[in-house]
Amino acid sequence: MQKVFLKKVIIILLLSLSFASCAKIDLFEKQANIPGQKWFYDNVPSFTFNITDTVSLYNVYIVLRHTDSYNYNNVWLQLGSKVPGDTMHFQNINLSLASDAGGWEGTGTDDIFDVRKLITPGPVPFKKAGNYTFTVSQIMRENPLKNVLSVGLRIEKIKE
Repeated sequence: MQKVFLKKVIIILLLSLSFASCAKIDLFEKQANIPGQKWFYDNVPSFTFNITDTVSLYNVYIVLRHTDSYNYNNVWLQLGSKVPGDTMHFQNINLSLASDAGGWEGTGTDDIFDVRKLITPGPVPFKKAGNYTFTVSQIMRENPLKNVLSVGLRIEKIKE
């Protein structure tokens, strides 16, 4: 009798896990590698994603991977954004990567650090359906900017 009950419980758990694994993740994340860990001004990664849900709110992050040999506590970026049917708009962002008191921000493994930073004051709506394009370029005084491994964009839909 216990074996039959145990088999039913296991089958129910397996079915629950299979349904849970089929849930859609409302997330876009893409990274662009920086060749030779040298980010030149003319290397401007571009990220395009499609928005169909114009009612929900989204968090927008910059994701940056660098080595422990990176020379600065921050990085200045120029972020371009293009809404469907509009032209590209640009804004400059000062992305903090470290503090003198706390060291490198983000997560680190050995000498490589991943930083994910929210670049909007909070969740934002994407009011038009369609393809959105973001570009990211470095605008530091150093060209090339050394010891940067990759830069990327992460868009997360806020769950209600």
